[in-house]
Amino acid sequence: MAYQTIVEDGIDVLVVGAGLGGTGAAWEARFWGQNKKIVIAEKANIDRSGAVAQGLYAINCYMGTRWGENNPEDHVRYARIDLMGLVREDLLFDMARHVDSTVHQFEEWGLPIMKNPKTGRYMREGRWQIMIHGESYKPIVAEAAKKSADKVFNRICVTHLLMDESKPNRVAGAVGFNVRTGNYHVFKSKTVICGAGGASNIFKPRSTGEGAGRTWYAPWSSASAYGLMIDAGAKMTQMRIGSCWRDSRTVMVPSGPTSCTSRPIRKTPSAKSTNPSGSPRCRKWSARSISIRRLRT
Repeated sequence: MAYQTIVEDGIDVLVVGAGLGGTGAAWEARFWGQNKKIVIAEKANIDRSGAVAQGLYAINCYMGTRWGENNPEDHVRYARIDLMGLVREDLLFDMARHVDSTVHQFEEWGLPIMKNPKTGRYMREGRWQIMIHGESYKPIVAEAAKKSADKVFNRICVTHLLMDESKPNRVAGAVGFNVRTGNYHVFKSKTVICGAGGASNIFKPRSTGEGAGRTWYAPWSSASAYGLMIDAGAKMTQMRIGSCWRDSRTVMVPSGPTSCTSRPIRKTPSAKSTNPSGSPRCRKWSARSISIRRLRT
């Protein structure tokens, strides 16, 4: 069987990866670039791809500034304490100030958000989350992205970013292959937005059998966002560090720095969390984690 080489040229904005971030980037690119050629390359299918492909029951962050519930500064303070100061506060603030308008946009597109019938406010679970009927979360956002893009290439696994020979440190496109046909795809673009996925199952847990696959993050996320960017010479900052859950013996615990301030989820309050060598996790930080829990807002 002969494989074809397919070249897509003249692209203004190429979006690599069409999870929730990539689809949002495509919509935003069309909003600001009405006459630009926008192309999306996704290794699965845009309608059900990314970490929220199966849907979610909540949106994890909503300020509620219209009702005076929280301000961006509150979220920056919360994240700074939660991660022991290891944060870029400028990036946190920039994200927080756009969260509410994004949620309102989702609602306009048709995402069902639960509301308090008496007050009309979004129903919350804790301080930051709001509750949604999220089975259709990804298809709704994907539909907006498909209307924004000139072309959508599904089943294309992008493997490398192309560098511009005439301009140092400038990305000029990407290459990849069709996971169904094996055809080789070349995308030449003025701008590339990398919205590929993070990483799952990098480290082997203590669990065996079925328990070894108990991870919160999407199992098909192969760290391509990191691999593509690092190989192209990008500086990595604010990488995700604490939301992948894995089974440790019979205890579900979070990994990363945030686990220092979290208790194992188990009926036994005194259950201990250990690393693969059997040593207690974050022992040197135990005293500090207690004080951090007290300071949490």
